[in-house]
Amino acid sequence: MKYCSSCGGSVVLRVPEGDNRPRHVCEQCQLIHYQNPKIVAGCIPIWQDKILLCRRAIEPRYGLWTLPAGFMENGETTQQAAQRETREEARANVTIESLYTLFNLPHIDQVYMLFRGRLCDLEFSPGEESLEVALFSEQDMPWEALAFPVIRETLKLYFSDRAQGGDFPVHVGDIERLSGSGLSYRTALL
Repeated sequence: MKYCSSCGGSVVLRVPEGDNRPRHVCEQCQLIHYQNPKIVAGCIPIWQDKILLCRRAIEPRYGLWTLPAGFMENGETTQQAAQRETREEARANVTIESLYTLFNLPHIDQVYMLFRGRLCDLEFSPGEESLEVALFSEQDMPWEALAFPVIRETLKLYFSDRAQGGDFPVHVGDIERLSGSGLSYRTALL
């Protein structure tokens, strides 16, 4: 950040009085610009024993499969964001049931909140951000072509919980990139 979004003045990185972290502070109007993690909300759209996935038409991870999810917008709840993202990416209507996974991704300043959801019908098709959408059973899941570790971990937990009788507790954990290893990650459930 170089300029204040409020007055256009130059900003400097310093620890403001009463704070303990460096922040971008405007030299002109003294506005403190806080930068905080982004919330990504999405859902596991379920139809009987299958899950609806979207094949990405955008970067990052173009062409790989994911659950419908995206950045939460101002003025909406996490459940509304999950429902909206499902409509946008898969043109599907879901009923959001409950929070299922909450993953912290500190290496990219994001928090993922993924909900279990029930497809209301089989009316779905690719949205602007998807090349295609399809229902997958566990045995047909494209494990090697999943876009993000958080999606892989969520699906593994879901199928495991379903196999153990369908009790779906909320899972909370961290996904961290292993230093210097490119796309290698470590998942720690709390």
